[in-house]
Amino acid sequence: MNSFFKEHFDHTTLWTTLALIVIGLLSIYSATFDMQAGRSFDHQLVWTAIGLVLMIVALATPLRLIQRSAYIVYALSLALLIIVLAIGKKVYGSTSWFGIGGFGIQPSEFVKVTTLLALASYLSRSDVSIGKTTDILKACGFVLLPVALIMLQPDLGTSLTFIAMLLPVLYWAGASQFLIVALLTPPIIAVAALIGTTTFVVVLALVGVALYLLREDMFSSSLMFGVNAVVGIFVQVVYEKLALYQQKRISTFLNPNNDPLGAGYNVIQAKVAIGSGGLFGKGYLHGTQTQLNFIPKQWTDFIFCVPGEEFGFIGAIVILTLFAILFLHGVKLAHVAKNKFGSITALGITALFAFHMFVNIGMSVGLMPVIGIPLPFLSYGGSSLCSFMILAGLLMNVYANRKEY
Repeated sequence: MNSFFKEHFDHTTLWTTLALIVIGLLSIYSATFDMQAGRSFDHQLVWTAIGLVLMIVALATPLRLIQRSAYIVYALSLALLIIVLAIGKKVYGSTSWFGIGGFGIQPSEFVKVTTLLALASYLSRSDVSIGKTTDILKACGFVLLPVALIMLQPDLGTSLTFIAMLLPVLYWAGASQFLIVALLTPPIIAVAALIGTTTFVVVLALVGVALYLLREDMFSSSLMFGVNAVVGIFVQVVYEKLALYQQKRISTFLNPNNDPLGAGYNVIQAKVAIGSGGLFGKGYLHGTQTQLNFIPKQWTDFIFCVPGEEFGFIGAIVILTLFAILFLHGVKLAHVAKNKFGSITALGITALFAFHMFVNIGMSVGLMPVIGIPLPFLSYGGSSLCSFMILAGLLMNVYANRKEY
């Protein structure tokens, strides 16, 4: 029995996941225990229990069955996205929730899981070649369809997580470096163009260097460079034609310091909270920024500030170390898994975890724009927590079956 658990049970994923969940629960309790939002902690406990059940189900379900049913589950999840647009509850300007009693369910969080599984199932088929344009377009379609529905809610942050998952998965499935650059550079150029002409020119020059180093044929490289140049110029022209208040929203999105008492307030206060924690922090339940509610609804997107303030640099390093262990383990598992579906799934899960962590913590320290992305296993939210725990269960499932073809 001991040899079975050692061989087939993924202790690394389990214990890092549980450690992060415990840190999240402690942080949510600290941020809410003396406020009217105290019930948030009780709700998170309920969601944690539900998430544990879902994680066990994801672990225990045969991997082959998951692969065969991926399309059906994906289609059902898309239907939920359509339904939520029709009868969903609007929260913070986004119609993305089903209200059930005192709880809310956000289908888009679970669609991340179903989309990854459908994409992995498609790319692992023997008749699919990542070198064929039609197959690449079909693979992109699996991601772009839910992205389009989510953008109708609208929810930019969640939409970006799908794109962040797509590129690593395509690369892992065998896509050329040129294709990845072709898909990745236009949005980067668009953001650079919004920042300023100098930034746009510098980034465009770097794109040109990258295309040259990839040694693709001259026509394709020139075409890709031209597309990026047109994208940047188009974005700048459109930006100049926007109303002043719309331009202000975009500039504040890119630089919160442009509106320190408005849209940039949370970011500035978050940086103060983390910076004031010092090396060892102010002690649990003694964070002044946290306990005095300087950061509204800190237990959601800015949860990292709580351990950052109360446990200082050491607490932040512990969290980052746990995530690093999870990421390295996921990439290693994707490499050693003999089943192609399992390998792609493991890589996609790791990419999702990594993107959420880097963007969320980047928001908290002012390095990334605020786009409403939760920190895996720590941020308050039942749908996100359960979806992340399902992904952890799937990662454990791939580990258990890593030697099977």
